[in-house]
Amino acid sequence: MPLFRYRAVNPSGEVAVGELDAANESEIVDRLRDRGLMPMQIAHATGGPVPMAGTPAKRGARRSIFESKHVTRDQLLALTRELATLLRAGLPLDRALEILIGLAPTPPVAALLQGVRDDVRGGKALSQALEARREVFSRFFVNIVRAGEAGCALGEVLQRLSDTMERNKELRESVKSALIYPSLLVVVAVISVAILLVFVVPQFETTFAQAGKALPIPTQVVVAVGKFARNWWWAVAGVAFLAIMWYRRHGRVPSVRRARDARRLRMPLLGDLVAKVETARFARTLATLLANGVTLLAGVGIVKETMTNSVMSDSLDGVIAKLREGKGFGRPLAETGLYPRLATQMILVGEESGRLEEMLGRVADVYDREVAASIKRFLAVLEPAMILTLAVLIGGIVFSILMGVMAMSELVV
Repeated sequence: MPLFRYRAVNPSGEVAVGELDAANESEIVDRLRDRGLMPMQIAHATGGPVPMAGTPAKRGARRSIFESKHVTRDQLLALTRELATLLRAGLPLDRALEILIGLAPTPPVAALLQGVRDDVRGGKALSQALEARREVFSRFFVNIVRAGEAGCALGEVLQRLSDTMERNKELRESVKSALIYPSLLVVVAVISVAILLVFVVPQFETTFAQAGKALPIPTQVVVAVGKFARNWWWAVAGVAFLAIMWYRRHGRVPSVRRARDARRLRMPLLGDLVAKVETARFARTLATLLANGVTLLAGVGIVKETMTNSVMSDSLDGVIAKLREGKGFGRPLAETGLYPRLATQMILVGEESGRLEEMLGRVADVYDREVAASIKRFLAVLEPAMILTLAVLIGGIVFSILMGVMAMSELVV
């Protein structure tokens, strides 16, 4: 049976670390609970001694050069889940934070938790300590925690929050994974064309030079482009780098970002995918907020800040205004014309039946599946198009060289 490493907490709050062999992680969880331990981390053993929970300073000495200097989304998700586990086990908040400091995977995470712990011990609520660190904790995160404190159910609320973060992570990862193959195709295309222009074409230049203007125009163009790429590659790389930097900096201008986001929504296939991704995130986040006691008006305002498409985000301003006027939520959302009709109709039904929170959760589930289907459709069109483009580029260069060779053969004859 496979060997698993675990970290768990006993009823007194002490961390226990060890190894167990079992068929799966569920069996490890059951065995730890039978021993009175609350599992924190379980992973397949990869050999070597079991790492003990040391101080952040000791772990800092083994810090990898590839280690992030900031708290990442994945680390924040792990912290949220572990804090929820400790609180639901009955540990006081400051003791739970102290344990998490000992388990912190990186110095930035340990420093963050130490600051939060010190604020909590100084008399601040957890939500106040998190709000003072908005570079890590979003407004959505802080308001969920505040709602949990108000309802005296912080552990349960944090558990639901970690579940929502996990689903959002899965949505992001599915989109990223879908883009890996097209990205590799682009890299292969660039490398292949560069090799042909910089290394292959020059092999024929001396021979082609004897033919002068007798060469076919495509051959002359390829030879000229190859010579330019070989002599000025550094300038091309510099211009490309500056163009990327300008594009990113220019994209931070609100009007420019809005124009780009609007174009993305109008693109065939891609626009549909963007709208569904945003709808899934919007619905799940708002459902989580409503489930934890946040009002609809405040929830929509918070969700607006979590959306990445500025056009869809800005459209919620009108929805918020109509909510204040008592005109409801579902109908103003449908009137924006930006959200899928099925989603707005489901939300309208949920609002009219008094089951808005439940219906938002269903919308999120529906559009999680729709995103997966849209990605498959998008790739079904994109991948053949990119392969065809790559074939045309490389085939065009090779064919141009062959035309030059044939022209030289005719001159010799």
